[in-house]
Amino acid sequence: MPTYQYACTACDHAFEAFQSFSEDALTQCPQCKGEVKKVFSNVGVVFKGSGFYKTDSAPSKPSKSE
Repeated sequence: MPTYQYACTACDHAFEAFQSFSEDALTQCPQCKGEVKKVFSNVGVVFKGSGFYKTDSAPSKPSKSE
């Protein structure tokens, strides 16, 4: 189940919520009942290092005989 981050626009309370894709986004802060907004951040998975593109998913070069 995806984890979403929210921040309250009234009291700056930040919290996470586990919600399915079909659920509506939260609109109310659990502390002050103010309006909340989703916080978007970088992707949690980053592929670093050599080899990911070159050896795994690079298109093969046509041979010179073709």
